[in-house]
Amino acid sequence: MAPAALRLLLAILCLGSRLARAAAAGCGSNTSLAGYKADLRMSQHQLRGRVEVLDGCSFRVAALDLLPGSTSTRWWRADGTDLDSLSRGEPAAAEPLDRTFRSESLVFRLLPGLSWPLVPVLAAFDPVTSSLFGFVRLSGANASDSSSSSAASAPTMLDSCAQLSPRFRVRWTLHEANNSIDIALEAAVGSEYYMAFGWAKPGAAKPSVIGADLAVSGFTEDGLPFAEDYYVTKYSECLLRKDGLVEGVCPDTIYDRDNTTGLVNNTRLVYGHRRDGVSFVRFSRPLVSEDKRYDVSVDGTRNMTVIWAIGLLRPPDSLRPYYLPLMSRRSGSPGTAFTFAKLNLSDASNGCVGPLDAEDKEDQARITTERNTPLVVTVGPALHYPNPPNPDKVLYINKKEAPLLKVERGVPVTFSIEAGHDAPLYITSDPVGGNATFRNASEIIYAGGPKAEGVPATPTELVWLPDRNTPDQVYYQSLYDPKMGWKIQVVDGGLSDMYNNSVLLDDQQVTFFWTLSGDSINIAARGEKKSGYLAIGFGSAMVNSYAYVGWVDGNGKGHVKSYWIDGKDGMSVHETHENVTHKRCRSENGAVVFEFTRPLTPSCSGRVECKNIIDPTTPLKVIWAMGAQWSPGPLSLKNMHSDTSNRPIRILLLSGLAEAVEDLRPVLAVHGFMMFVAWAILLPGGIMAARYLKHLKGEVWFQAHTYLQYSSIAVMFLGVLFAVAELRGFSFKSRHARIGAVALTFASMQPINAYLRPHRTENGESLPGNRVVWEYLHVLTGRSAALAGTVALFTGLQHLGHRYGSKTIKGLTCGLILWVISVTLVTAYLEYMAIKRRTAGADGPSGKWVLGSSEEDDTVDLLQSDRVVSKMESNSSPEPMEVQLEPLKR
Repeated sequence: MAPAALRLLLAILCLGSRLARAAAAGCGSNTSLAGYKADLRMSQHQLRGRVEVLDGCSFRVAALDLLPGSTSTRWWRADGTDLDSLSRGEPAAAEPLDRTFRSESLVFRLLPGLSWPLVPVLAAFDPVTSSLFGFVRLSGANASDSSSSSAASAPTMLDSCAQLSPRFRVRWTLHEANNSIDIALEAAVGSEYYMAFGWAKPGAAKPSVIGADLAVSGFTEDGLPFAEDYYVTKYSECLLRKDGLVEGVCPDTIYDRDNTTGLVNNTRLVYGHRRDGVSFVRFSRPLVSEDKRYDVSVDGTRNMTVIWAIGLLRPPDSLRPYYLPLMSRRSGSPGTAFTFAKLNLSDASNGCVGPLDAEDKEDQARITTERNTPLVVTVGPALHYPNPPNPDKVLYINKKEAPLLKVERGVPVTFSIEAGHDAPLYITSDPVGGNATFRNASEIIYAGGPKAEGVPATPTELVWLPDRNTPDQVYYQSLYDPKMGWKIQVVDGGLSDMYNNSVLLDDQQVTFFWTLSGDSINIAARGEKKSGYLAIGFGSAMVNSYAYVGWVDGNGKGHVKSYWIDGKDGMSVHETHENVTHKRCRSENGAVVFEFTRPLTPSCSGRVECKNIIDPTTPLKVIWAMGAQWSPGPLSLKNMHSDTSNRPIRILLLSGLAEAVEDLRPVLAVHGFMMFVAWAILLPGGIMAARYLKHLKGEVWFQAHTYLQYSSIAVMFLGVLFAVAELRGFSFKSRHARIGAVALTFASMQPINAYLRPHRTENGESLPGNRVVWEYLHVLTGRSAALAGTVALFTGLQHLGHRYGSKTIKGLTCGLILWVISVTLVTAYLEYMAIKRRTAGADGPSGKWVLGSSEEDDTVDLLQSDRVVSKMESNSSPEPMEVQLEPLKR
């Protein structure tokens, strides 16, 4: 190596050494706490470890066991372990404690600017939920305190541990000099279970429970730990025989009821708790007891046969005032498990790695709400609050301290609040409560508030309805004081409870649920059979429809996405960007269920999904499809549906009714054809006959007019009867039915008009007033009938399109328009010819839009078809006329 390079390397090493010494000096390696060790005291969760101060800015945690906290959990510095002190504290180290630590030894550094005098208490703390996992006190400590067992030990820390089963451990610290041993039993079991550990009777050829010396521990109904000395004489509960003797698994004190020296029960309770669904009870007992009848002498230096058991515990009653552990001859019987093992107490190894992790961590009192059953809310002392640190008083519900509430979406919850005027109840998203705005935090309040307070004499009722948009977990708290309440678990009830309306779609394979909420709609769909995905669409067919697809991927995560479909292949399915919120999807026994919320009218423009408007007043056509698999990326033939609806269902969102969109019924097609014949052919023909055929000789115009009008009215009524019979009733809800009724009314008035027609005057005198009124009325009603009938034809086609989705409606509508134009052109031509004849004097004064002319005989009865006679003939006397002849004078 060149000399210059060597000198450069030496300079770098020298600089690094100086920087290291400077860093050490700045860290304060000479702090009085250097070398101080203390065990962490468990508070809320499974936390163990020994803290050792290394220097002025770092510390080591050895054998760290910790279940994961949230991302906000940190090593925390505070003046004390109460809620106020912790809330005023600050982070002590930057590393989050958001994972499981399994007997790890780690070094942490204090944040810049911190020193140990500023850390009276070092805690594992979550400031978001105000949860204290555990802590160690450093105020007033010094390095010499590490030799003191009273300063270093904590109730949950012992020297040795053995894993007897995946959910059962025994921990111990041997004190041979004091002829005692501290034992802690730890098991992931329910609070109603016992934990037993002891030594089998020595000298037996085969290990047996009979003659075993056991310590039975557990928790009372009030949540208090206990540990007692038991002796086994029989595989049974403790029974009192007729001769006054007892047998079974019984406390030592029951065998020796006359003992007054207190030497029989040699098990002394030290500490107990339940955390994260794990029971922990610590007790002490002598190695060699003075009780030679019921206790086994323990040799701490050799292997001995131990027995352990867990099982259900029967609480005391008036006849047997002691706890009865349930045991059976067979290991693994329901509610009971026990077995034997070899254990050497002098083995100080730690065979337990990591914390016990129970499946059910919420083991405090639970209440499942029921409809119409109120929950009585009171206050009481904080004895076993599940989230320390806690205030002195907490909320009780139905006499249970801060229980976990379980509610169902769509089922109302009623609270009868009797907690006092200073503890109003509210339902919040904040886990601490006490009005988050006072802590510069945000929260969502779902129910309750300042007025939700009361006393036993005058309770206040609060009704809360969790809906599908309520999160899975919220909290009931006091509005004024933090951490008085606890969790509310919100679960899905039946979808019928969560939604106001539901209908079965086509083929009864999919159920569609919905609730209208202001300017939005909550929708759910549930498949009735197994599938890989479920899709519902708004439209008459999947092509040209808006579709919503729900599926569960291979990781068990649910997805809901919206699409626009404009073809029959995978490339025609286009993902949209609708404002779809509160999306959830799950699989129930292989059947897909998904939910979402969307606005009725999208607040956008220019994109295809902006046209996806839901009008609650207009029937919504819904279809469905299922398939084997779905993917969020490009689609292929694998994503095509394997089952689909045959026809859409028309859903009336406001009324909650639905009906199938059926193919056009033949009888209704006949109805439409008959109405076309009546209104578009016969009725216009009759009007034209009366208008344009009077110049012909004879009675052609009258006969044509009468027959055509009568025929049109008969065909109209027959067509109406066909429609009413097919639809099993007549309704005026549709616009077509209302306009058709008006047209039929005007048409029916025409024969009545003809029957009531006033006569004309004789000899060409001026028309009387009633005749003028009649003529105008006849013209007006006739024209109105023709106009209303034409409109009814168009609305009928429109109604068929909405109801049946017929693809030929547009063609029929165009054909009807062409027919109306043709009739109009023919009428214009005939009118032109009539004007031309009148100009030439051929028609005389006729041409008014009336049924007669100035030349017709007014005695004509339009309702009769027989010959027209003159007035003179009708009024002639049947007697022969007498004629007098006078002579002609010249």
